[in-house]
Amino acid sequence: MTLEKEKSLWQPVIGLEIHVQLNTKTKLFSHAPNRFGDEPNTNITDVCTGQPGTLPVLNKEAVRKAVQFGLAINAEVALFSKFDRKSYFYPDSPRNYQITQFDQPIVLGGFIEVDVEGELKKFSINRAHLEDDAGMLKHFSTFAGVDYNRAGVPLVEVVSEPCMHSAKEAAAYAIAIRSIMVYLDASDCNMEEGSLRIDANISIRPQGETTLRNKIEIKNMNSFHNMELAIDAEIKRQIHLYTLHSDKDPSEVIFPGTYRFDPESKELILMRTKENAEDYRYFPEPDLLPIILSKSYIEKIKSSLPELPFQRFKRYVTDLALSKSTAYTLIQDKPLCDYFEKSLVSCKNPKALSNWLVVEFTGRLKESGISLEASGIPPHHITELVNMIEDSTITGKIAKGVADDMVANPSITPKVIVQNNLDYQPISDTASIEALVDQVLAENAQSILDYKAGKGRAYGFLVGQVMKLCQGKAPPSLVNDLLNKKLS
Repeated sequence: MTLEKEKSLWQPVIGLEIHVQLNTKTKLFSHAPNRFGDEPNTNITDVCTGQPGTLPVLNKEAVRKAVQFGLAINAEVALFSKFDRKSYFYPDSPRNYQITQFDQPIVLGGFIEVDVEGELKKFSINRAHLEDDAGMLKHFSTFAGVDYNRAGVPLVEVVSEPCMHSAKEAAAYAIAIRSIMVYLDASDCNMEEGSLRIDANISIRPQGETTLRNKIEIKNMNSFHNMELAIDAEIKRQIHLYTLHSDKDPSEVIFPGTYRFDPESKELILMRTKENAEDYRYFPEPDLLPIILSKSYIEKIKSSLPELPFQRFKRYVTDLALSKSTAYTLIQDKPLCDYFEKSLVSCKNPKALSNWLVVEFTGRLKESGISLEASGIPPHHITELVNMIEDSTITGKIAKGVADDMVANPSITPKVIVQNNLDYQPISDTASIEALVDQVLAENAQSILDYKAGKGRAYGFLVGQVMKLCQGKAPPSLVNDLLNKKLS
């Protein structure tokens, strides 16, 4: 049996736990700076390092950002929530417990809609809760150290329902959560710096089975690509084990455990057997009061929410007739998407504009490593370029040359660039263009016969020859009109 045939007999069941560091100025329970990249153990206070007698003080801004997220995912924001202690012993946890929310989190339920390879899917969220981050172990050649700068950084942990059934779905869901956080300005979600970390819980079951089998957890994946690879590797591993031991009780084949993914070997490595909630000895945090919110506070935050990524996606596809792939590319890059929004003002062809931004200008700037929004080209200059093409002031070919000059001279407008370069002056004299059309027809008698025999490509060839003679300076609409007139 082929691997694809074998995989079709099984249904993966995937749930994600996404940890997002909030970009508050200070930490969740202390006034220490919440800042990445500083010298180790400089952004700390006695609270961060768990000194005896110290008391945590809640960061109100972190609460506001958690509420924003809850509203953005159509969830219930709890009017009453509380903190709990989660006990575990590890060098990066100076208190030997984490302050988190166990049974009464700030966000309950919710869902997001995601376009997965052209199909609209809805994924359910179980909860999102506030907690503080641990420190960071750093390993050197002969010793290891602990950097407590990250200890106490505010996190929102987003826990999905086990509702995804492929690595592609899981990646689309995780990317959507990241986008929402970025659009809310709740986090920069930089995976390389650890401000967004993903744990995946994976099990499989025969198609048609409704019960959940034992799951394993893959910890701290650092890219969406690696997450897809890790999930697919685990699905393949579980299928192999169940197939190999088809005569055994499923609970004796897959044992719950925590794994890490090695991107080089593409293999999963067991870290430890899976803990249960009882192992963490949760109990209410005695040093913090519950979070009590008012309905008016929640409504005020709701009224100030920005347009969210999937709302933009639907507007771009429905109202602006952008392709799904282009709309998706735009919304995943918020700075570029905001640039597009500014360029839309007075633009006559949004679809053409999106192509110039996503393909033409981004492509020209790629080698330099500069983003379009950092290039110095004002958004209205690109709008002007697109409108000049729409008004037949310049041709598409001329526009490509103008775009090169705009990248080299960001402050100069397209109109000025065209005025100052004779090579960019379009040919508007109908008689001159007609003479070129006559020349092409005289030199390509066979193409005329092919066209009249119904071969459409012959017509395109004739148009191309005319544009080649005029170096792309003739308005395509005029060339088409003259060709059609003479061919008929």
